[in-house]
Amino acid sequence: MASENEALTSASYIKHHLTNLTYGQLPDGSWGIAGSAEEAAAMGFWAIHIDTMFFSLGLGALFLYIFSRVGKTMTAGVPTGMQNFVEWIVEFIDTSVRGSFSGKNDLVAPLALTVFCWILLMNLMDLVPIDWVPSLATALGIPYLKIVPTTDPNATFGMALGVFLLILYYSIKVKGVGGFVGELTLQPFGKFGLPVNLFLEGVSLISKPISLALRLFGNLYAGEMIFILIAVMFSAGTVLAAFGGLLQLGWAIFHILIVILQAFIFMTLTIVYMDMAHQEHH
Repeated sequence: MASENEALTSASYIKHHLTNLTYGQLPDGSWGIAGSAEEAAAMGFWAIHIDTMFFSLGLGALFLYIFSRVGKTMTAGVPTGMQNFVEWIVEFIDTSVRGSFSGKNDLVAPLALTVFCWILLMNLMDLVPIDWVPSLATALGIPYLKIVPTTDPNATFGMALGVFLLILYYSIKVKGVGGFVGELTLQPFGKFGLPVNLFLEGVSLISKPISLALRLFGNLYAGEMIFILIAVMFSAGTVLAAFGGLLQLGWAIFHILIVILQAFIFMTLTIVYMDMAHQEHH
């Protein structure tokens, strides 16, 4: 019986940490915050993940504040540490864009900078100890709180769809409607392979936002899950708790590479996809 209760407690702990603070239509027809994971799941498509919205917009505002403040206080003399850091990021983004984008578009570099910094800030929230913020939220009467927006597929798909719309816009702007349609229907096998061309190019086009969203979500969600599983070990005795502490430290150090790498991959693919949208095929 004790083992069953322990398993139930562990399962409830994991489920709690993987549930978003969700606002939507309750079973009685009214609108409010879900009090259980089942209620959150039943709210359907029109539900809003309040925690994802709050932390993603808040971190976006933080990014804008830091860069705008550095821009206003920038000096040609001895720079501050923050100015050095911002200049290093801007130079890094500029180098990445010059190496991967062959067209001419003043939007690409700011887009790459925004994508990289915003995603990096959201990913870094995964390094905050797993129980700190949810425990504080529970004490304040908030039933659920996930602080890592990129562990929510709604956030990653939202960003990926934004990039996808830009890809479509510039594909049509640069190539024209005829050129864009021709690219989808006439490559790679010419006019006699139109159905096959449309299928292959259509799959390739649709896969771009899906790959962007799922790669980021999958890696961050898996990382969050490992942190949660390690945290469960702290309630399993002194020996396992000590071992869990070592695992948590090791995984946190390794996870720093993951959060930076995933932001870099999303940015790089965004640049590459924008470059493809600007290339005309004859």
